[in-house]
Amino acid sequence: MRSRLFSFGFIALLALLVFAGCERREGLSFTAEIDEPSYRRGKELLRQGRNQEALNEFQKVIDGRGLNNAPESHLEVGLLYQHHIKDPLAAIYHYRKYRELKPNSPQSDLVRQQIDASTREFAKTLPAQPMDNQLDRLDMNDVVQRLQRDNEQLKGELARTRASLAELRSRSAAQLTLPSGPSEMPSRTTALPLNGIVENSPLSSADSETIPAPPPARPGLVRPATQATVTPPAGPARNATPPPPPAAVRKHTVAKGETLMSIAQRYYGNRSRYHDLYNANRDLMKSETDLRPGMELKVP
Repeated sequence: MRSRLFSFGFIALLALLVFAGCERREGLSFTAEIDEPSYRRGKELLRQGRNQEALNEFQKVIDGRGLNNAPESHLEVGLLYQHHIKDPLAAIYHYRKYRELKPNSPQSDLVRQQIDASTREFAKTLPAQPMDNQLDRLDMNDVVQRLQRDNEQLKGELARTRASLAELRSRSAAQLTLPSGPSEMPSRTTALPLNGIVENSPLSSADSETIPAPPPARPGLVRPATQATVTPPAGPARNATPPPPPAAVRKHTVAKGETLMSIAQRYYGNRSRYHDLYNANRDLMKSETDLRPGMELKVP
């Protein structure tokens, strides 16, 4: 009985060793990834520019070897998704699998940069563009500070302009208003022409006695006034500054690849002013990303 148990245990141990040896031999005989026929065909198709067919071959390598045993194929698939298929989310997944499987690879830092670039590309497809929020806030702070300075300068100029207008109005009123009052009496000195020369000679007391007095005023008659006071109606100053003409609205035809931010950078030198472009063209655009080649935008 004991010999039978010993024989049974020996057979089980031998079977276990044989099974482990088979698995070890299978692992050792596993082909390197870059020597896989599908991987080689994928590289050849890349050189020919047949990107979709190359993607299928690299995906075959991943499916055949498993997700955790094909880092080079993950890298190739990520590059295809990012640069040719324009699917940044899929590219990020395969780039991360590569860095997970080969963290110490010399290309690990370059792959991390590709992950950042794909993240920015995906963020650009979102309506709010969250990656630009920080930069927009910095630009808006500069704009607010500049507007505050301009506002203070305009306030000072407005106060000086109002003071000048008030002074001009007072001068105009003084010049247009004639003095009122009785007419001045003639002077007692008269000008007499002597030999072509005019001289002033005072009247003597004898001469003044011979001058007849003016006739008395008749009753019922009113002597007309010699002078009248003219007061011009109040109104705006003559030299008031005319209002400036309305600013002309420019037109811009959208080209392929342009965005509101790039157009704002071109016309205003500040891409954060794309909100002004959007507000001026809300009759054409449903959203800030609704921009198509050939559209004619108004640039205020």
